[in-house]
Amino acid sequence: MDRLRFRSIFISDVHLGTRDCRADFLLDFLRSTRCEQLYLVGDIIDLEAMEQAPYWPARHSEVLAEFLDLAARGTAVTYIPGNHDASLRGLAGQRLGAIEVALDAIHTTADGKRLRVSHGDEFDPEHQGKTWLTWFGDYAYRLVCLANRKLNAVRKRLRLPYFALSILAKSRIGKALAYIRHYESLATARARELGLDGQICGHIHFGHLAEHDGMLYLNDGDWVEHCTALVEHLDGTLELLHWSERRAALMRAAAGESRPQPAPIPAWAQILSARG
Repeated sequence: MDRLRFRSIFISDVHLGTRDCRADFLLDFLRSTRCEQLYLVGDIIDLEAMEQAPYWPARHSEVLAEFLDLAARGTAVTYIPGNHDASLRGLAGQRLGAIEVALDAIHTTADGKRLRVSHGDEFDPEHQGKTWLTWFGDYAYRLVCLANRKLNAVRKRLRLPYFALSILAKSRIGKALAYIRHYESLATARARELGLDGQICGHIHFGHLAEHDGMLYLNDGDWVEHCTALVEHLDGTLELLHWSERRAALMRAAAGESRPQPAPIPAWAQILSARG
């Protein structure tokens, strides 16, 4: 199979270690693409959730193995921790295998744009990782995620495409939209202060590309509900890729999906969880 080739790929909010992680789609994406630089933009492993209710099917180990394998085969992989894997921030400047850990990064695109890359929780007004849920509520969000899993299990049996239920919630709650707009303005203001061209982040589970007063705002989304990645093409063009909308990806993910089997949590993930 010919792989899609990009200069750079940015993914965040995978939340390995939770039932809501769409590891099947992410594995299909990673195995269908190649890039020179891969940025893991935070909340890759949900160490907070694992402290409360450890959940680690074999697919989650496969995702970690894929990251490590990509790095070992020459892809430059940078892990920028978020608020749910904040324990890793203490490892900034070190490596996990061939993966570099950093607090943030400056990425220069092929056409010369200089963009700051960080998870984005620093732009959260609450500074507590509540994202748009500051307004919607953590409990309500968990219900949305549960409903999303149930709905898409039925849609899969009916051979219907994947649908992110939370899109409806976010698009119809005025306070959530106001929060997102405020978040974007804070992110681009920070990039302006640093003399850059824009900000790449995740955190709020709402992938979006926009321009605010000449500054680029680039949110890569998540792999819990929307299955999106920010990709840089070889000419520097930036695109938000919706992987779940690709029919071929849907077919491959569905064919490879099976009932999750328990798998050992990698030793270093256990250690990092204990650090939290």
